[in-house]
Amino acid sequence: MGHARLSGSTPALAGRGWGARVLLHPAAKPVLFVLCLLPLAWLVYGAAADRLGANPAEALIRSTGDWTLRMLCLTLAVTPLRLALAQPPLARFRRMLGLYTFAYAALHLLCYSWFDMGLDVPEIVRDVLKRPFILVGMGCFAVLLALAATSFNRAMRWMGGRRWQQLHRGVYLAAGLAILHFFWMRSGKNDFAEVAVYAAILAALLLARPWLRRRRRVV
Repeated sequence: MGHARLSGSTPALAGRGWGARVLLHPAAKPVLFVLCLLPLAWLVYGAAADRLGANPAEALIRSTGDWTLRMLCLTLAVTPLRLALAQPPLARFRRMLGLYTFAYAALHLLCYSWFDMGLDVPEIVRDVLKRPFILVGMGCFAVLLALAATSFNRAMRWMGGRRWQQLHRGVYLAAGLAILHFFWMRSGKNDFAEVAVYAAILAALLLARPWLRRRRRVV
């Protein structure tokens, strides 16, 4: 989830073609920042303009959860795309995407705590212990919190590279917990179509990593 340091110099990377030049452009990160912020801006506008349907609270809870999963997919797509396209500059966007994943997860938790539970902490604790899918969701949030808190260079230096990498492999655990949370949430309505799509995407992204690394070594 953290930011991997790029290998090689900027001129060498720029020599890889227009793709690297676009990825290394000073505006690339601000553009990605704004794009990741657009879903939240749309939800805020929808709430203010009363365009979230008959149950705005449920719409906000669901939408922030959906965008957490989408951001997680984008975060996990960085390494496979970097390897498949031979574009090391892609790594510079991973930390931002990871932090956005955590931000949408935090908003999802806030919406649930506020709109469903009225910010009643004892009631929230009882609800978490009573409903397994919420307990799993809390576990996923705890993992994402640990990854976000240690995603910065100072944390990497303090922990040491090896321990930092071991901790950040926890993104695989977060992905598994997120899918299980989504599955249990949809099991009440027996609606698993979206669950299957996200599970397939995350499985493909996770399995692509070792395969692409082995392929690069062979080549």
